[in-house]
Amino acid sequence: MVVVNQEACKGCTLCEKNCPLDAVHIVERKAVVDEEKCAECGICTRVCKFGAISRPEKSTDGSVVCSSCPVQCHVPVGHTGACKRYTNENGKLVRNRKLVLQNDAVHYPDSRLNGPVITAVGAGTNYPCIRPAPHIVSEVRDGVEVVTVVTEAPLSYSGVTVKLDTNTYIGEEGDPVYRDGKLVGMVNTEEYDSKMIAVGGANKLTGPDGFTVARTIVELANGEEVELSVNKKIKIRVQAGKAPVINGVEESKMRIGCGSATVGLFAKKMKEAVDEVIVIDHHVVGLFTEHLAGAEVGMEWSGVVPNATKSSRGRYFGEHGTGIGGTTIATPRDAIKSVDMTRAKAGMQILVTNTTGEIRALFEVQADGDVKEIPLTEKAAALADDITNNCESSLASVMYVGGTGGSARGGVCSKPVAITKAVHEGKAVLTVGGAPAYVLPGGGINFIVDAGKVVDHGFTWVPTPATVAPVEYTMTRADYEAIGGHMDCIRPAEELRKEVEQG
Repeated sequence: MVVVNQEACKGCTLCEKNCPLDAVHIVERKAVVDEEKCAECGICTRVCKFGAISRPEKSTDGSVVCSSCPVQCHVPVGHTGACKRYTNENGKLVRNRKLVLQNDAVHYPDSRLNGPVITAVGAGTNYPCIRPAPHIVSEVRDGVEVVTVVTEAPLSYSGVTVKLDTNTYIGEEGDPVYRDGKLVGMVNTEEYDSKMIAVGGANKLTGPDGFTVARTIVELANGEEVELSVNKKIKIRVQAGKAPVINGVEESKMRIGCGSATVGLFAKKMKEAVDEVIVIDHHVVGLFTEHLAGAEVGMEWSGVVPNATKSSRGRYFGEHGTGIGGTTIATPRDAIKSVDMTRAKAGMQILVTNTTGEIRALFEVQADGDVKEIPLTEKAAALADDITNNCESSLASVMYVGGTGGSARGGVCSKPVAITKAVHEGKAVLTVGGAPAYVLPGGGINFIVDAGKVVDHGFTWVPTPATVAPVEYTMTRADYEAIGGHMDCIRPAEELRKEVEQG
């Protein structure tokens, strides 16, 4: 179990509050560890501000080291590790939940509802919404009559999420995003290998810069180039399907993964090429020989210490900044904090690279523990090239987000709650400009759609201000009638097609 320095402990309760196994308690203002429960996950050592708790090098007798994640809990007999997935049953770790073979909570729509009969692009809008939608058409698919209701719906609850395949620093989460000096959005939480920007939303659209917001949403969704700025400092030129340009530099490659993932993917090749590898990344810096993947291929820690904060074996947290890989590290040499010469040997070679392999440098350990940059060897260069060649091209993507659970439902049917339920039950399939949409769970009809798959320039805006989305609902005729559909407005799709073609 972990060890508590009673003199250093201040009884602050952080360890007690954060322990996932209820193994730490404050007794008479000092931390006390329950040996029977403690899995040595290290959370308490990381949250303690006074350095009062340490993790032992050797595991407790009878415990089993779990290798299911980098933490490597020492799971006591009869108990679980920190994630509570595995139980130590007499020296063997057993998953404490049986494999689930099928998800009975999911109901997949009838395959005949895949794709609308027609799209809503160019359909127009019947307003007020008490009037039936502009077009309600049907056709027979595999012996079943299918109906599609279309309208171009003005949505004040709308926006876009912009995904930028880059590791370049664009600001902190929540930082304001501007266009032409007008506030249009904010930096969102990151996704794997990508930065995210949220533009729009009802509050932005109805705010003082609403017209600029509406125009920005539509232009981005329609695949046009837009220049944004974060904090009015970092300039980003973005266009769906093209590489983002950040502060004048066009992004080239999307990182293969974080630094830890890079080590995991290339551990065998790293062993063949060099003695040590540091992969710089703002999320997780990877250290090859200390990493579990390094141990898997027969390596032991080299003595090299990276310039980052340790998380777990071979995994270090980088600090956000404008340097390499979105960190504060300015040069490859800066990635090497120190070399422990009780473990290292003079002549050892250390490759420092980023997660795309585009930045690479080779260093040789000197007798005094310093390092000296040397020319890349063929093997080191080939390793970096292999990382680069396995990276995807950097692109910008735009997802349109909208809510169409309001009055626009009146144009679909006479029972507004019924169409909402039908969409969530999979009886009515929502598409946007002919593209499949994901409907968010819970109440209402809130959806997200890849704008790049919508009919070209399918979005517009009106100066209420609101954006206008081409929305289609597709269902069987029987289900349409059951929700109070406008049955007398249904027309054969073939009849409408002929009208459009003729004129």
